[in-house]
Amino acid sequence: MSDPDLRGALALAEYAPGEAAVLSDAERWPTIDAAGTARLTRWREHPDAPHWTHATGDRLTAEQVQRVRHPLSTDGWLVDHLAAARRTLRYRGMPTDAALDDFPTISRSDLVDDLAAFVPLDADLSRMLHGTSSGSTGAALLIPDDVEEVARGFHLLVALAASAGATVTADGERVAVANLVFQRQAFTYVSTISSFAHRAMARLNLHPTAWSGLDARARFLAEADPQILSGHPTSLAELLDAGLDAVLHPAVIFSGAMALSAALRARLHAAFECPVVDVYGLHETRPIAARTDDGPFRVLDRRVHVEVWDPRREVALPLGEMGEIVVTAGENPLLPLVRYRTGDYGRLVHLDDGVLGIADLEGRQNTRFRAGDGTLVPCVELTQHLQARGAQGWSIEQAASGRVHAVIVGGDEPAIRVALDALLGVEVELRQVERLIDLGEGKPRRYRSAVPD
Repeated sequence: MSDPDLRGALALAEYAPGEAAVLSDAERWPTIDAAGTARLTRWREHPDAPHWTHATGDRLTAEQVQRVRHPLSTDGWLVDHLAAARRTLRYRGMPTDAALDDFPTISRSDLVDDLAAFVPLDADLSRMLHGTSSGSTGAALLIPDDVEEVARGFHLLVALAASAGATVTADGERVAVANLVFQRQAFTYVSTISSFAHRAMARLNLHPTAWSGLDARARFLAEADPQILSGHPTSLAELLDAGLDAVLHPAVIFSGAMALSAALRARLHAAFECPVVDVYGLHETRPIAARTDDGPFRVLDRRVHVEVWDPRREVALPLGEMGEIVVTAGENPLLPLVRYRTGDYGRLVHLDDGVLGIADLEGRQNTRFRAGDGTLVPCVELTQHLQARGAQGWSIEQAASGRVHAVIVGGDEPAIRVALDALLGVEVELRQVERLIDLGEGKPRRYRSAVPD
């Protein structure tokens, strides 16, 4: 197939430019001024702009613009949150005095089966946006997002930047934030932030097919020079691998969606000389915790309550024990989740200042590998040794036969081979690749095992 034929065969209708455009600019940005409109036009029509596929705005009224600049109060939030949950079809039979311990856990499959049952019957649907969440298991979800909650997310980034010593201001014409992805097809758009003096923001796909050429990509990024760079490790690594760190000067970098390795964090910090904030959260729950080093994640001071559960016995575990992370999330009024099982694993710990933290976080399944002597090796042990030997990313899979196939990005390949052999005591087929994207697009699973646990 020629390249045009290949693109045609792989094209998805939902990514076609303008496929879902239904609002006017006046409806997308009710408070936009002349300067904001000029800013929007500039980036939409920039000669080096990527192939924009969508148009979207924050839809904030003047009153909402004022509200979203401040975080929601956490005083007594859990009581109000549980009351909101009881106004959904899912929990309508629960007694009015039901406390958190009376609620069962739920999972993504519950939302897939009947998402509407988790939306309060008195919810203000006029404030609803929708966002997609593909998850790592392939069960797609259309999430009801609240316009104020989404807009407040930008100001959370600004606050986290400030706590890390970085300043983000609306001075000048730099793009405020660029959300970066790296995949063959993606939602891309340019917008303005009504609550940040209508400064520009953009969702950019760094994949070469999204641009007229690599030089155009570099010129556009150099001129935009976003104050905040946000993405997952694959897209952030592409900035370094493509030499784009030479044209960008972010005040802060946020990484999410996938595990950020210590080696990649160090590369980003050295290249950009700014804080690198690793954020843990899900689309369903919103940000849960964050860290600026390689220690435990700090649970954020917002409407979020974190527990760790034993998934087999269906009981909450005490501090320090490894289990599945369960989150009660109250930031999104259209989806008041109670005891949502994330599918991620970690330990709850108290940090030095008494704040709750999440240690040894492993995304998705807490996979265990069967060693040659029959013992089970938790994946966190592999993570520790791979990190210590400089790996920036990896994918490790054990077949039913016990044989292990490992792909690593960067790191000391001989030392990693020795460590895996020592940990597992089975035959390990190890391959080293140059870039994170070589592990595959999207969110590659770091660990898989077909051996019965």
